[in-house]
Amino acid sequence: MLFGALMGRFACGWLCPFGLLQDLLHRIPFPKKIKNFYGDKVLRCLKFWVLLVFVILLPMFAVDIMGQASPYFCKYICPSGMFLGGIPLVANNAILQDAIGFLFTWKLLIMLLAALLSVIIYRPFCKYLCPLGAVYALCNPISLKRLHLDQARCISCGKCAAVCKMGVGPVRTPDHLECIRCGQCIDACPRGALSFQSGESSPLQNK
Repeated sequence: MLFGALMGRFACGWLCPFGLLQDLLHRIPFPKKIKNFYGDKVLRCLKFWVLLVFVILLPMFAVDIMGQASPYFCKYICPSGMFLGGIPLVANNAILQDAIGFLFTWKLLIMLLAALLSVIIYRPFCKYLCPLGAVYALCNPISLKRLHLDQARCISCGKCAAVCKMGVGPVRTPDHLECIRCGQCIDACPRGALSFQSGESSPLQNK
């Protein structure tokens, strides 16, 4: 929460290992990459429900006789845990290989689906499922590090929106919940109208 308050979704753009894996998978050639599709905006709300149900409510109320809860998101959904932990552990442990059951197969299918979608859609896990991304997204509008738009320099050429793989319009909403602070829009701006700054946005910035 402290990191989110200071940096917003900077961690998603620069620190997340599964985000890096999705970036690399998206570089694989494919006949048609999908940037926008019907229902995309609705699906982006799913990560907030995942946060509410699997990270907050289930661990609070679905507990065992000792009052302990399972890490439900990690256990049943997270493909990152399977890729970075589950598969390496099983690959080197014969006892775990004999214990493989439905849960491992289910998580493996989710991981493979996430990998396939990453080739076609930019960062589908970050957009639609990641609860940590949802937490950082809520911090974007109030974080110390923000995307600043200098309207005096902006010529509304649309180059910043064109390069944004998260589908954000930096001119309209510089601190959009989906912005992962990657900085590609800053590099694409021919007039230097976009920059990272610290502090509160001016009222004119968000118009």
